[in-house]
Amino acid sequence: MLFTSGLITVDKNAQVAVYLQICNGIIGHIRQGTLKPGTALPSSRVLATLLKVHRKTVVAAYDELYAQSWVDVYPRKGIFVAKNLPDVSPRAISTAVKRNTYPDKTLFEVTEKVPYPDLFQTDKPRTLVFDDGFPDTRLAPVELLVREYRRFANYHFTQQYLTYGPEQGSINLRSELARFLGETRGLQVSATDILITKGSQMAIYLCAQILLNKNDVVIAADPGYPGANETFEQAAAKLHLVPIDEHGISLDAVEAICRQKKVKLVYVIPHHHRPTTVTLSAERRMRLLELARKYRFAIIEDDYDYDFHYASSPILPLASADYDGSVIYVGSFCKTIAPGIRIGFMIAPANLLTQTIRLRKMIDRQGEHLLEEAIANLLKNGDIGRHLKKANKLYHERRDLLCSLLKEHLRQYLDFKIPDGGFAVWVKYADGFNPAEVAEKAAAMGLTIADGRDYFYDNSPGRQYVRLGFASLNEKEMREAVDILAAVFKKTSL
Repeated sequence: MLFTSGLITVDKNAQVAVYLQICNGIIGHIRQGTLKPGTALPSSRVLATLLKVHRKTVVAAYDELYAQSWVDVYPRKGIFVAKNLPDVSPRAISTAVKRNTYPDKTLFEVTEKVPYPDLFQTDKPRTLVFDDGFPDTRLAPVELLVREYRRFANYHFTQQYLTYGPEQGSINLRSELARFLGETRGLQVSATDILITKGSQMAIYLCAQILLNKNDVVIAADPGYPGANETFEQAAAKLHLVPIDEHGISLDAVEAICRQKKVKLVYVIPHHHRPTTVTLSAERRMRLLELARKYRFAIIEDDYDYDFHYASSPILPLASADYDGSVIYVGSFCKTIAPGIRIGFMIAPANLLTQTIRLRKMIDRQGEHLLEEAIANLLKNGDIGRHLKKANKLYHERRDLLCSLLKEHLRQYLDFKIPDGGFAVWVKYADGFNPAEVAEKAAAMGLTIADGRDYFYDNSPGRQYVRLGFASLNEKEMREAVDILAAVFKKTSL
């Protein structure tokens, strides 16, 4: 008999009521085909004895089964599995059913439309980490953010922020952001020119979906940011890659492609290009705008960490000198505050912005209204400006410390240039050192470091570059990380 084989179990310590555990267990066996339509179920007294529960608990389970139309009740005859259910061939109870887990595969076909490299790994053990270049979340102005949330709790009008708001984003945030961008970047924009997004990646995705059609030509640098490349290819565009040097993306290569093909979009990271950290020179910025005017292509200007400069004042964005409507400017507070604060923005001409707002509404009705209002207040009060000033000073010191340690302990093993800003150093290993092998040995010694993948488009072996993020490490952690890396190189060179 089914109910004596241990296939229906009861856990009296579980959060789910016992009667529902019994009910769901019986439903599972009906679905599996082990209890067929018309099968008689044990009386409530018998089943209660078998499962060692009170008879009223089984009665409640049977009542629930009847209410859900899984069973038929016939007076003086008993309880039977409903006859109108489809007859399912019996199958062995799978491990998934026993453990109540969801299937790992669909019965229907799913085409792999979104191949994506593992860029944002979060499951690595939290040892010492030379990350890709992230801010130190320990510095995030969490107390200030919480202060703003507490203020909202005392406002009689806070309720309006808990319902639907504008899909374009908080008007207060867009207004304060327009002022902030005007003061720091020379952008002459208003609240109506801005769309608030959840990070710059969402802005890139929205642009790709609106602008690109199948086989449209997109130009990007190689090495470059795979998160953008994959987004363009997912939109069915044809990616054309051009080299990058110490002055930024090669515009000779860009123009050569424009002469041969109709280019739809050029993607650039003008400040602290990911991964090489170089800054697009003023001369190339002017030429890129001229090329956009001549060949009528769009430019996505990804200025994800404009706010962090150490050597000199930053060059103003392309968007600040765009008089023709060629530039789509995207950025975020994910680096300014912390990666978990998903506030990004996109600035574009009105006709494109309208389309992206409509698309954003389809996939994500609106942003986090309270968070947007809180960030608006931090901008208005000058809190973010003060945080940036403090963080810039500290990150500048950390950049200098890492570069000093690399020269002192690893001079013979790697080469690099001191970056003008950003959060990472672009390093080239000496001949004979494989980044994947170095990463594996470092991990065994407690240091997580990049293995050299995901920088270049083809991911081919033989390239010896990695990014060493310094912003998220304090002095003690940085010295320990460099010591481990030095030990790995010495061990590898034996």
